[in-house]
Parts: sequence; C-alpha cells; structure tokens
Amino acid sequence: MQTRRLEAARSAHYSVTVLSQAAAGTQLPSLTVTLAYVRACRGDLAAWERRWKEARDAVAAAERSDDGLPSPYQGLARFEPDDHHKFFGRDALVARAKALLDERRFAAVVGLSGSGKSSLLRAGLIPALRSGGRNLAAIRILTPGERPLATHVAALKAAEEDAETVVVVDQFEEIFTLCRSPDERAEFIDRLLTARDPGSGLRVLIAVRADFYGRCAEHRALADTLPDCSLLVGPMSPAELNDAIVRPAQTHNVPLSPATPAT
Repeated sequence: MQTRRLEAARSAHYSVTVLSQAAAGTQLPSLTVTLAYVRACRGDLAAWERRWKEARDAVAAAERSDDGLPSPYQGLARFEPDDHHKFFGRDALVARAKALLDERRFAAVVGLSGSGKSSLLRAGLIPALRSGGRNLAAIRILTPGERPLATHVAALKAAEEDAETVVVVDQFEEIFTLCRSPDERAEFIDRLLTARDPGSGLRVLIAVRADFYGRCAEHRALADTLPDCSLLVGPMSPAELNDAIVRPAQTHNVPLSPATPAT
C-alpha cells in the first residue's frame, strides 16, 4: 500500500501527506490537488471536476448563516480579485509583494501548497495594483497548463508602448507537472524573463510551490534571477489570523460569538 501511495505521489507531483489528506474526507481539497489525485489514479478528470464543484457548492450552502444571508467567509474556495473586500490578514504581505514588483520587473512568490499564494495574488496584489496609481495597460493572470507558450503567447506581449502590462503566472509549477515539452518549457520561461528588460513593457510575477523551487534551477537564467526577487509566504501571525476571522464579519455586519476574539 505504501508503495502505491508513493507511486501516486510521484505521478501527481504532490507529497504523500497532501494526497492522504485529500483522500481522508475531513475537508474539501483544492481543485488542483483533486485533479492531480484523479490524474494519478487515471480517473475521469471532467467527471471529478464536476463532482468537486458540486461539493464546493454544497459546502458554500452549508456555510450560509441561519437567516439565509451569505457567509462573510470564503470557505474552501480561492479568493478572486472581486473578493478583495473579504480578504483580510495579509496586508503586510500584499504590500511586500507590491513593493517587490515595483523594484523588480520579474519577481516570484514562493510558498507551500495551501499557503494562500493564489488568494494573495488574486484578491490582494491585483486590487492593490489597480488602485496604486501606476500607468498600467493591463493586468493578466494565467496558469501555464500543458502548452504554456502556445496557449499564452499573446498574453506575454505588452499592450501599449507608454504603459506597462503586468503578467501574473499562478501555479507556475505546472510547467513541470503538465508541460511535457522541455523546449516549450524553456522558451516559455525565456519569454517571461524578457520582462527584465526595461524596454519590454512587461512586469512578471510568478507563484510557485515551494517543493518545486529547486526544479527552477533547471533553467540557468531563472536560477540566477530568483534569489534576489523572491518573496516567501509563511503562516499568518495571531494578529493576522484575528483579522482574517473578525474583519469579514464586521464588514458584512454579521454578529460574532462572544467567544470569538476581536480587535
């Protein structure tokens, strides 16, 4: 059994612990982990994605308050840019990510699976960039997929000569887990790294799982660039966790239990 678990973990590119937690049924795993598990077991991806979405909707319905109003909490779903009004507890990290991207034309956010990298970028950084007063032509967010260059070549072009385009590459590790062509993988990374040229009209930020950080060393230019432009996402402090619990409820005028900590 342990051998089978190790084989499945290698195939899915997740640790045995992550896959075991996904199979335990104690909480809904992310869609990415679910599909990686299904792929490793050679299951029907479309069918299991549909089941995952049904389960997500069921969880969301269960989390509604007694009076039928939507819960102020995101639950298990990833935060998106339109959810920024519910995204709390990461203000300092959002500010650091924005400052890093201001200083560096190419930057990276690194963290463990489930650390909140995607939500940080989507509901934290992107709204901060939009309201930051910069002359931005566009903000584009993408995930590499199986054919990163063929799929996203248009997104890696600057939109205007007098304004910059920001490209956010979420789940960057897909260039290793899904892209099977070493040549396309290398060329995609090369295209991203052109952002380092001040005349490119681009700024690029990638989010990569910590357990794939070492594989970035397979590309020499990427290995040379990352040490000076990476932001590590760690767990929330007690004060940040308090904000993440209390402030969404306050914003939506939802009463909290007397036992709930408050600022």
